[in-house]
Amino acid sequence: MSKKNLEQQCYYSFKKKVILCPPTYHEFQPINVITEKWLEEGFKSDHSKAMEEHAELVKAYEDNGVEVILMEPDPKLAYQVYARDFGASIAEGVIMGAFREPVRTGESAVYEAKLKELGVPVVARTTSGAFEGGDFWFLDEYTIAHGVIARTDWDGYNNVARQMRELGYTMVGVECERENLHLDMCFNIVGEKIAVVCKEALPKWFIRMLEKRGFTLINVPQEGVFKHHCNLQNIGNNKVISFKKQRRSQSPNERARS
Repeated sequence: MSKKNLEQQCYYSFKKKVILCPPTYHEFQPINVITEKWLEEGFKSDHSKAMEEHAELVKAYEDNGVEVILMEPDPKLAYQVYARDFGASIAEGVIMGAFREPVRTGESAVYEAKLKELGVPVVARTTSGAFEGGDFWFLDEYTIAHGVIARTDWDGYNNVARQMRELGYTMVGVECERENLHLDMCFNIVGEKIAVVCKEALPKWFIRMLEKRGFTLINVPQEGVFKHHCNLQNIGNNKVISFKKQRRSQSPNERARS
């Protein structure tokens, strides 16, 4: 496998291959405001529904020419299904992150073993602090925006940023309220120079940076963050994968205000 074949979070890239993991053993954990509320209300994982939805996701990728590599689920790893978070992909290979929540620490080893099996090199490694892939975004070929929110801390961010500089990349840390969890919850690039954002959640300087770079910004309210309105997947060719319920047409006036 070419080192460029795994998914990169570049704003215009066409997805070729992705690693996914079925939610066979998924159970919600009290590690963010959303799941804490659900667990208090007695909400539990519906495994049959989760497996059905995951199969739909796999089919959506494959129907659009993306090769899906499936992990073997580990019964000890309740959150292994969230495959994006173990690290991030750049042209040279993969950055191995480090999980902040203890329930997720075992995931790194199984994903790194899969990368080795696939022949994908690890070119950077988080050796202090916490760093998760859900915070990682390419703004252009050499500029990376990375959230410092609930799952990546400044220690982990700075650790990786130093390694990225050695490879010719510039990283920009984007800090916002912890309740937003990851940067991909309130910021998501869905096409070339098009991003879905929650302006309430993001720092004003970051919004200005995006505007100066020529991005068209589609704004969603803060409550939309917790309904995953920004949590989309750009697969290239002006296509995204989203939840079926995320449908709303903007009037010309709304688009102008955004």
